[in-house]
Amino acid sequence: MQIAAGPAGPELYGTQQPLGPALTEALRKPGPVMIMLHGFTFAPGHGKDCPFRHILSLDPQSRCWKALSWPREMGFGQDHEDEGLGIGFGWSARGSIWRAYRAAATAGRALAALVDQVRCAAPDRPVHLLAHSLGARVALSALPHLPQGAIGRMILLHPAEFGGVAAQVLETPAGRSAEVINITSRENDLFDFLLERFIAPPARGDAALAQAMPRHPNTLTFQIDQTETLRVLGEIGFGIAPPGGRICHWSAYLRPGVFDLYRALLRQPRSYPLARLRALLPDRPDPRWSRMLRLPELRTGLSTRQRAAQP
Repeated sequence: MQIAAGPAGPELYGTQQPLGPALTEALRKPGPVMIMLHGFTFAPGHGKDCPFRHILSLDPQSRCWKALSWPREMGFGQDHEDEGLGIGFGWSARGSIWRAYRAAATAGRALAALVDQVRCAAPDRPVHLLAHSLGARVALSALPHLPQGAIGRMILLHPAEFGGVAAQVLETPAGRSAEVINITSRENDLFDFLLERFIAPPARGDAALAQAMPRHPNTLTFQIDQTETLRVLGEIGFGIAPPGGRICHWSAYLRPGVFDLYRALLRQPRSYPLARLRALLPDRPDPRWSRMLRLPELRTGLSTRQRAAQP
């Protein structure tokens, strides 16, 4: 389903049909409910930047190199009996970064209203969130408006939000019961730095979530360009490609193999409890800027022994 944050709350995109009956009908198919949220520069109906023609479409119409279908990668559109319901949630993230940051909080209330409708129609179904960049702010902003247990897991990809904000919302009933998985990468350091410079943090010295995610039993951070993290994930069945560059804001969903991980975490949460993953993964991320400042590797076609043997 394609649902947008409208002036009066969530609404079906591109139709005058009321949301409630359509949602009830869509929830007849068993399985998890996953709500997917885009980040900055997207807005429903905005040409090539409409998320429903781009990453939130089963068949993206955009020719953009970043137009990978999140719904298909998360297992929707396969006609499986228990694939559940995938919802692309669009909101107006156009304009300046300051306007979009403010709009994300407003969209969070619309998201909470959508989750309430899902829970009302199907109270026993788990509701999970997958969000990128400023979409993570939308997801976190919904928590204060929801009851305990409303959200199962949320995966935040390169979240554009501050640790202080997360600390506050994680103390709400919905925040204490949700499991929050923070996907970070040193490839995103520049974008985190710019967020901290352009947006006033809630407290002096606060940092983006890549550096300041609260460490609670219900939170976990994956640094997906960390060598040890990739090794551990490979050993448990998730072969994720190594990073291809030093700076990239979109690698959290474009890197080959990452959606295999996200799909398992949301479709099989009991098979991958946070406590088990925490015990396997490195305890601390690499320092900020460690990827950008790393010296380039000098490679030749000869080994050290071969070079020494040369006259």
